[in-house]
Amino acid sequence: MRTAAEIEAGLDRAEVADVLYRYASCIDTRDIDGVRATLADDLWARYGNADPIIGGDAVADWIDEATRECVWQHHLLSVYHVDLAADQASALVYHTSHQVFRASAETVHVLVGRYHNQLRREADGWKISRLLFEIRWGERRVDSTGYLAEVGGPGPQVCPR
Repeated sequence: MRTAAEIEAGLDRAEVADVLYRYASCIDTRDIDGVRATLADDLWARYGNADPIIGGDAVADWIDEATRECVWQHHLLSVYHVDLAADQASALVYHTSHQVFRASAETVHVLVGRYHNQLRREADGWKISRLLFEIRWGERRVDSTGYLAEVGGPGPQVCPR
């Protein structure tokens, strides 16, 4: 039988993972308010070799600007580790994303990397308080075989919220 503390830890791990998945799915649907809701006010974030961004509002604005020209996006995340210590958590998240931009709608941009996240429990739930996106691979792909057309083309289009 599980103790109350073990059950609580399992719930915390699930809630932390949910915040991390929600962060990515909100990016994909261009729900910038949803992205912002996952971020601590004093967030420190760094994406690849870019300069750090400080603050939840600043990161949400940066994501909004960086994804404004996306036709579609798809983040695939795997939360590998969640380590808890009181009201703090650290998480290792493996990441693969695909983006298509208006300027090159025939090209898929792929990024592979890992998120090293820290989260903390706040009054309204777990929030990402530190985010380091370690980019390990990037490439652009074009459907030179015509396979997308063979399967009926892109779609159906689901409109962002």
